[in-house]
Amino acid sequence: MSRYKILVVEDSRAFRNYLCFLLNQAGFRPVFAESIEQAKRIIAKEQDFLCTVLDYCLPDGQDGEIIDLILSRNLKVIVLTAQFSSQIRETVLSKGVIDYLLKDSPASVAYLIPLLQRLEANFRHKAMVVEDSATVRHHLLNLLNKQNLKTISARNGKEALELLAQHPDVTLIITDNDMPEKDGITMTREIRQQYNRNQIAILGLSGTNSNAITPLFLKAGANDFLNKPFNQEEFYCRIHHILNMKDTSDKLFQMANQDALTGLWNRRYFFDQGCTDNCCKSRNIAMIDIDFFKKVNDTYGHDTGDAVLVQVSKQLRQHFPDTDATVARFGGEEFCIQSCLDKEVFIQQLEILRENIEQLEIVYQETPIKITISIGVACGAQPLDELLKAADASLYQAKQGGRNQVNVA
Repeated sequence: MSRYKILVVEDSRAFRNYLCFLLNQAGFRPVFAESIEQAKRIIAKEQDFLCTVLDYCLPDGQDGEIIDLILSRNLKVIVLTAQFSSQIRETVLSKGVIDYLLKDSPASVAYLIPLLQRLEANFRHKAMVVEDSATVRHHLLNLLNKQNLKTISARNGKEALELLAQHPDVTLIITDNDMPEKDGITMTREIRQQYNRNQIAILGLSGTNSNAITPLFLKAGANDFLNKPFNQEEFYCRIHHILNMKDTSDKLFQMANQDALTGLWNRRYFFDQGCTDNCCKSRNIAMIDIDFFKKVNDTYGHDTGDAVLVQVSKQLRQHFPDTDATVARFGGEEFCIQSCLDKEVFIQQLEILRENIEQLEIVYQETPIKITISIGVACGAQPLDELLKAADASLYQAKQGGRNQVNVA
């Protein structure tokens, strides 16, 4: 369910009802106005809209006057119109609106919802523009900012690689090819040595009149290519397609590698993505088990047991963030942590975790529940499977020794 509001200015009651159905079904919160005057009164009170959807022709503004009013309030605009006119289209797009859609069919109007969903999803993305021309660079940044993308920029491929090292959260790169220091194709090839197409999407650009430039960019690892000069609509369509593909890939990755209940990594991710045998001289493994968890399920029910698992998982994430460790749910009430932290620091963090969970009161449906955990630890330079066996044996000793303790092999 989206938390965002959409301002719709439309004089047709039938079309308002249709848009109301579409927006509500998609989880947005529509706010309606029938005229420019009504829209003025609404935006005088509230401006926290994700976007506005405007009819070009209104009773008190036949020639798109509503567009200038809304843009003057720094709100994003999508224009709907029943008539197609190349002149109107060019005029409207030149004002800086997001898009221009026709009301000629349900299919055309249905494009509105994915467009709004893309604008919402873009808050999670950061784009880097790599372009040596200051004019083109600023134009690209302006187009991306209108799409709710966070942006940074570089003047050439060398500077872009340095920036990428400082901004690992970049998910999209738009790059020209012909640049000093390092061209776009060479930069793309170097980025692909570290990041695949699903991790960072790349759109190549070039004004070169050569049929070879497109395959060169794509073979270097670009997700897509666009010739310069380009129009705004085609640029946005390419960006939307690239980011839609990336978001879909991310969702599939999460479904395959994250535990659905707790959000922690699962066993598959732990063994596939955890640190390799040679990544550090010594590493730490902790096996964690919730004490007497079966009793929680039998006494309070499995819904309560799930709530306990979720709360314990939150504690694990807080004490061992992804930057310091890989935390996975191995199944049932069993968890595992892999970390390359200093051994003594790791054990100290585990003891703090154990104490905090012991003091934690989990309230589910007005029922307070107290739990404890047992932890088995193994540290060293052995292969992962050997450390896991040692940590599991240490966990068994912790349980045999009375539970609610950290036992180090």
